[in-house]
Amino acid sequence: MVTGLVLVRLMAGQEKQALAKIRETQGVAHVTAVFGRWDLVLDIETQDLSTLSNVIVRGIRAIPGVLSTESLITTAI
Repeated sequence: MVTGLVLVRLMAGQEKQALAKIRETQGVAHVTAVFGRWDLVLDIETQDLSTLSNVIVRGIRAIPGVLSTESLITTAI
């Protein structure tokens, strides 16, 4: 299992539509709304790094209203 955090910045006026699509995306385990530079923090869980990359690049970043993302791959310590 590979997990990661994805910080997401949304386009003003398209937050609700983008959030609905993000929640439908397979691999997105949890969504947290935050205030500040980023609008959302996503917990992503996939079987491998390649799948995690596809969820972010072909899934999250392709959603209308998503302006930018920053990915943080997590590891147990």
